[in-house]
Amino acid sequence: MMNRTESGSYREILSIALPLVVSTSSYTLMHFTDRMFLSWYSNDALAAALPSGVTNFAFLCLFLGPTSYVSTFVAQYFGAQEYRRIGAIVWQGIYFALIAGALLMGIIPFSLHLFRLINHPGNLPILEASYFEILCYGFIFNLLSSVLSGFFIGLGRTRIVMIVNMFAAGLNIVLDYAWIFGKWGFPRWGIQGAAWATVLSVVTATLIFIFLYLSHEYRKLYDTIAGYRLNKNLLFRLLRYGLPSGVQFFLDIAAFTIFVLLVGRLGKVELAATNIAFNINTIAFMPMLGFGTAATILVGQYLGRNKPEVAARSVRRVFIITIAYMSLIAFTYIFFPGVYVVLYGSKENAALLVDIRRMSKILLQFVAFYSFFDSFNIIFCSAIRGAGDTRFIMWVSVLGSIFVVIIPSYVTCVVYKGSIFLAWSFFTFYVVFVGVIFLLRYRGGKWKAMRVIEMPPAPLSMAPGDIAESEILL
Repeated sequence: MMNRTESGSYREILSIALPLVVSTSSYTLMHFTDRMFLSWYSNDALAAALPSGVTNFAFLCLFLGPTSYVSTFVAQYFGAQEYRRIGAIVWQGIYFALIAGALLMGIIPFSLHLFRLINHPGNLPILEASYFEILCYGFIFNLLSSVLSGFFIGLGRTRIVMIVNMFAAGLNIVLDYAWIFGKWGFPRWGIQGAAWATVLSVVTATLIFIFLYLSHEYRKLYDTIAGYRLNKNLLFRLLRYGLPSGVQFFLDIAAFTIFVLLVGRLGKVELAATNIAFNINTIAFMPMLGFGTAATILVGQYLGRNKPEVAARSVRRVFIITIAYMSLIAFTYIFFPGVYVVLYGSKENAALLVDIRRMSKILLQFVAFYSFFDSFNIIFCSAIRGAGDTRFIMWVSVLGSIFVVIIPSYVTCVVYKGSIFLAWSFFTFYVVFVGVIFLLRYRGGKWKAMRVIEMPPAPLSMAPGDIAESEILL
């Protein structure tokens, strides 16, 4: 059992964050390996994978807001000792995930038309559409997995999420190798094989989460079955806070997606180099998301306990850890870029590969610069999200995405056919812009008085579920 004097301590932070870091790192490894295998398969497959994969995720993100925001509700209910409300909020997320996932699959028939509109050269639209369409079959399972993993994350049982995601990532890597290259009796399906491997891995993780969620321990403590009824008021509350978060997710990914697609109009070398630079950046970015999620959960739990000062101490220490990590990674991007880019590229066109790798090294210098401000973005945005300040986050993303990324990138890449480095300068400025804005909002302190749950009128007495709290903080 963790001593209560250690509230907001590094030990508590790491006990929650490190499993999330491993979990997000396993997700990163999955996509890193996926695109590395595709780069060995063909340059066209590599060039097609990121635009289509990110486009698929952009559609998912709008609905991922409410499902992922279940974890914030769980954290605040847990902190307030409202244990019997936890199962109910998870079920509202499940209902939303089923409906939203079914609606999202309606875009499947328009896949090829969508990528033909983007007008990438050669056979890239066909490859992009096939990869995108297969990933769409996993929409429902992606959303359900987000809800159910949010249940465990909100409780602080992040090791469970880590184990499940590591297993799914390992399965994906094995299936990737088999399905891309036609090994062990699997068909040689290239980019389509990579997509099917991803979908099957997500389905597997979701089924494991369902089994754990319905286990006896959680049924007894948190009403994970008894709370199944549709609660319109609670569902509306989830949508009220979760939809702005979804809009923010969507706009961030949409801006990123549009940026990649616009860069693709400049040529194959520019598109492939951008894909490589962003893929390498996931090495730094995705683990940092684990600390960002930890900041959200710690803020939620301590605001639920009416301890905003402990929440602030937790955020400050999470930021110290992440800025140290990002500084180290940025150093390697600047001085050892070749270590990263050498892993990429098919030998089918040696001259093209040389150009791609040379440009990738330059783009990594941009990544190294904005990584510092990405720490501001993820940690302080995550902190105020844990309090419920999602509308402010949404509006920052609306203005930044449209006026700092999309419009300048369109003018640069389409109107003037300008330099890829100018386009990357606009993207870098966007990361700096949102990072500074979220830092200022956090320092303003308004988040300390916010809650997403209906707070009890008086302190609650100890409930049978209280025994779980000490276990969760181990």
